[in-house]
Amino acid sequence: MANIILRIMINALSIGIAVKVIDGITFTGEWWKMIIIGAVFGIVNSFIKPVVTFFALPLIIFTLGLFTLFVNTLMLIITVELSEPFKLGLSINGFLPAFKGAIVISIVSILLSWISGINKIKIYKN
Repeated sequence: MANIILRIMINALSIGIAVKVIDGITFTGEWWKMIIIGAVFGIVNSFIKPVVTFFALPLIIFTLGLFTLFVNTLMLIITVELSEPFKLGLSINGFLPAFKGAIVISIVSILLSWISGINKIKIYKN
């Protein structure tokens, strides 16, 4: 349970940093709405992203993995579209801010996961 809560907080913080850094991504709302957006982002990444990645696998292989940036962008756009009916306050103005935001979210999420110890680096000694 603590792992899920930590993952939601990492997602919320990553999206919050993308809002601060990238022009074209805006958030108007209370702080707790960002936590809900982080949960929605986690659900989208857990259920929709594997399906999209499976069908995009030929493009991912052909581009040597660079197409995953577009998959991440799509997941961010889906998160925004799913959070709009609940008036959570996250909006993106176009594809380029979403693309830049997906890159920032990915980098920040990787760093925070590493710092928090969710994704432990395993070192094997022979």
